[in-house]
Amino acid sequence: MTTLGIGPEARRRLGSRRTAEIVADELRRQIIDGELADGDLLPRQEVLVEQFRVSLVSLREALRILETEGLVSVRRGNRGGAVVHAPAKASAAYMLGLLLQSDTVPLSDLGTALQELEPMCAALAARRPDRGDELVPKLKEINKAMAENIEDGPKFTELGGQFHDEVVRGCGNHTMIAVVGSLETLWTGHLNWWAQETTARGEYPSMSQRRIAMTVHNKIADAIEAGDGERARKLSARHIADTQTYFSAGDPEQRIVALSPQALVQRKH
Repeated sequence: MTTLGIGPEARRRLGSRRTAEIVADELRRQIIDGELADGDLLPRQEVLVEQFRVSLVSLREALRILETEGLVSVRRGNRGGAVVHAPAKASAAYMLGLLLQSDTVPLSDLGTALQELEPMCAALAARRPDRGDELVPKLKEINKAMAENIEDGPKFTELGGQFHDEVVRGCGNHTMIAVVGSLETLWTGHLNWWAQETTARGEYPSMSQRRIAMTVHNKIADAIEAGDGERARKLSARHIADTQTYFSAGDPEQRIVALSPQALVQRKH
């Protein structure tokens, strides 16, 4: 007779799974605490098996758990070669995208969230006493690069995404950076895809529309530099709404799709 209808083989698999979770927990802790740095190569699997005193099956399951979380990437075809990846908003954005995609959430829903949240980040950035040290110079540097690439639609859009990302990171609130940054990354992935497609069809916004976007970017940077949080918030809100109008015109019913970094690269080619 078996306990609760679970046979010996099933119990063995459950035991391996629990062991794998324990190993994954420890490796995850080391990555989060910085004991394992981004880009580090984990020891070969036989070394890890000896270190943790677990089976190869349990170790590989632990690596699969971490790979799903985006914390390691396992090189196939050998017995080691797992590369460490520090927690990144791209991974969080992908998981968030999967959740929203499973609920068939329209892209306009994400846009509405950003219309409310990103302007708050712009206002917070303008209130930071150290905004002139790194944030404002970085925003101006990106705006200059946008002006230099104004004839290249996809590049112009990519740089615009970097500007918005810097505004979010510049707010100084770590929770806002993590949450809004993930939403921004998810939105930018769709926006970059849109830029590629509209450019290929000859439907990317006109040069005059690009110059208007550039002007607003410069005004947002100036408002943040001047410490005018309310102006930065209003300019940001209006700019995001205008951008979303262009974006959604082609397909108002578009749904959110979880876009991994690999998928984005493939869509560009």
